[in-house]
Amino acid sequence: MSSVDRTRSFPAQLLLAVLLLLSAAGLTRATDDAQPDIERKLEEGDYSRRGADTCIACHDEEGPFPTLEVFRTVHGHPAVPGSPFEMRSAATPPAGLQCEACHGPIGRHGRPILAEGALREPVLNFGAGGNADPEVQNGLCLTCHANHERAHWTGSVHEEAGLACADCHRIHAATDPVRTKAAQAQVCTSCHRHVAADALKRSSHPMRENQLICRDCHDPHGSAGEALTVDATTNDTCLGCHAELRGPFLWEHPPAVEDCAICHAPHGSNQPALLVRRAPQLCQGCHSSAGHRSIPQVAAQLPPGPASEFLIAQACLNCHTEVHGSNHPSGGYLRR
Repeated sequence: MSSVDRTRSFPAQLLLAVLLLLSAAGLTRATDDAQPDIERKLEEGDYSRRGADTCIACHDEEGPFPTLEVFRTVHGHPAVPGSPFEMRSAATPPAGLQCEACHGPIGRHGRPILAEGALREPVLNFGAGGNADPEVQNGLCLTCHANHERAHWTGSVHEEAGLACADCHRIHAATDPVRTKAAQAQVCTSCHRHVAADALKRSSHPMRENQLICRDCHDPHGSAGEALTVDATTNDTCLGCHAELRGPFLWEHPPAVEDCAICHAPHGSNQPALLVRRAPQLCQGCHSSAGHRSIPQVAAQLPPGPASEFLIAQACLNCHTEVHGSNHPSGGYLRR
């Protein structure tokens, strides 16, 4: 699949972005042996005229790095504007540079015959087999994908942890697992094992049934909120589904207004309704008024004797049913 004649000069905006990333990487991270060669070739921008023809001569489905499924994706579709395989002669690089749009100039890597014992010149590899810092890998991805959806990537938890785009995404696969409901949780929980464990608890969101996926609540590319929530606060994210609890209420319950996670464990709990503890212990973490009927008054009200009805069953919720807020005219007792 020969490419049309492309410019050999590295696009100015791409060069600037990658050089800035390379500079930062050089100051903060130890580089791989291959990285100096990769940086040099990116700076020179000497792209091949043969495009993917050279690459797929070796990298077919029988090779150690199968690649042909990329032609079933948007990245390998010649009719998609801005795609690496865009075929218009007016395509603006890196569009139209084919494999080299992501992996950098092929240089001497494509030589068919090498001297005995010689190593093939490296090109940029991604993900688990990456041979350059995540900043360099991500710089190539963000050349095309630096839009509003990734506005908070820089400085995000994932970026600060040194995560590369290809650690989660599979560009050569016909279907990227992290972008499908059935497989997204498996990709995320390969790192977030505690979330996978919480999802198996007695009370949990329907993540195992794929009715709710990680991306419904979290933005992996960065967020203005804590814990990468899709909205600015945890409550705004929760109330996107639980709108009946939004209010406004005449009598508000302060912890419910402050943060749903004070009382609820969003990924799963062994208590009903995702509660972090069962009532009355949960309520008594804040409300411990002496003399209230939810507190044992005499020894006979403690196990093994019969407990107060306000310590069992619905406990505090026997009376205070509207724990998220109430409009009851009698005052702020959170009654129906």
